[in-house]
Amino acid sequence: MEKELILKAEIREQTGSKYADEVRKSGRIPAIVYGHKQEPVAISLEAHSLIEGLHHGRRLMDVQIGKTKQKILVKDLQYDHLGKDVIHVDMMRVDVSEMVKVTVPIEFKGTAKGTHEGGIVEGHIGHLEIECRATDIPETIIVSVKELDVDDVLHAGDVGLPEGVKLISPPDTLLVICHVVAAAKTTEEVEEEVPATPEVIGEAKEEPSGEEKA
Repeated sequence: MEKELILKAEIREQTGSKYADEVRKSGRIPAIVYGHKQEPVAISLEAHSLIEGLHHGRRLMDVQIGKTKQKILVKDLQYDHLGKDVIHVDMMRVDVSEMVKVTVPIEFKGTAKGTHEGGIVEGHIGHLEIECRATDIPETIIVSVKELDVDDVLHAGDVGLPEGVKLISPPDTLLVICHVVAAAKTTEEVEEEVPATPEVIGEAKEEPSGEEKA
C-alpha cells in the first residue's frame, strides 16, 4: 500500500499558543519540520488531509513548503486534553534511503487456543519501536495469538518482523498473555477462610461485694 502523501504547507510567521489556536480554528493543524541540519520551520497543514492520512497508517509524506517539496516523517503527535484531536505535529526531514527509528502499533490476530479452556487474552502494550528504511515503515506489526495456550506469553523478541525491519524495543518486553481469571468468591467462601477469633483466656473478673452491688 502506498504510504506517501503530498500535503501543501503554509509557513507560520507567528508562533505561540494564541496563534496556534487561530490556526486550528481555520481548519489547519500547526506543525514543526526539522532535521537534516536545516533550520526548523513552523508550518500549518490542512487538517482533513493530514488526519485522513494518519488514520490510514501513513507516516511518510511529501510536504510542499513554498516551492520546495520535502520528504518528511511524522515523529510525534500531540493531542488535546481529551486525547481525541491532534493539535500539533512534529515532522522530521528524511531521505528515502536512510534508516529511521519509529513506533508502530501492534495488531493482535487470531483466537488463542487457551480461550477454549476458559482463558482470556490480555495485551500489555500496543506498540513496538523498530528501525527500518523510511520507505519501508509498516502500518502495523501483526502478532498472531492463535497458538497461545493458558499461561502462555509472547514477548517482543518472539514477533516475526518484515524483512529489513529491526526491533529496537527490548526483546523481553511483555506483549500479551493468555490466562484464566479466578472466579469471584462468595461471601460464604470468604467467611470460611477467615480463621475464628481465638478466645482470650484471662483472669476472671472479681464480682462486686454485696455492698458494692447496693
